[in-house]
Amino acid sequence: MGRALRADAERSVRAILEAAEQVFAQDAGASMEQVAEAAGLTRITVHRRFANRQALLEALAVSAKQQLIDAIEEARPDAAPALVALHRVTANVLRVKNTWRFTLSHATAHTPAAAALWGEINTHTVDLMNRAQREGLLAPDADLEWTRQVYYALLSEAINRPGAEQDPAAQDPDALATLVIDTLLHGAGPRG
Repeated sequence: MGRALRADAERSVRAILEAAEQVFAQDAGASMEQVAEAAGLTRITVHRRFANRQALLEALAVSAKQQLIDAIEEARPDAAPALVALHRVTANVLRVKNTWRFTLSHATAHTPAAAALWGEINTHTVDLMNRAQREGLLAPDADLEWTRQVYYALLSEAINRPGAEQDPAAQDPDALATLVIDTLLHGAGPRG
């Protein structure tokens, strides 16, 4: 009985988080009741899982960042050459960012748990940038902190390309990963 209840509670939480992402993407000021309705649950059930809107936003932030970490680790970045790893990580991260656009592009709650996860994401990224530099993909004197910031900016720009809603093919994570990596490594200058 305890296991079934726990599984049911986990399903409810997942449904609430997914519904909240969709509802808040449409209306950042939406109510808990609107989230409950979108999740197909009662308001009481939502409040049982999340005491208030702030708690829900905090859970969204933690969940989305954990999914980013899972996507990075799923790419197994240490098991391939840096260029292959960078492409896999980028494509996986873009998939998550596409699913959690509201949460990952807005100033959601930055709790200690979310901050710790963000630190872990940064560590993974810096490790990959270090490998890329050691393997000659990045210049030996490249500022890796700046490179990380540019990479994050490219990820955001790729996921928010104008007109992407009208052309779903423009949101293909593998194609966008290629674009991001090509821009990161070669910029917009002519190829030599």
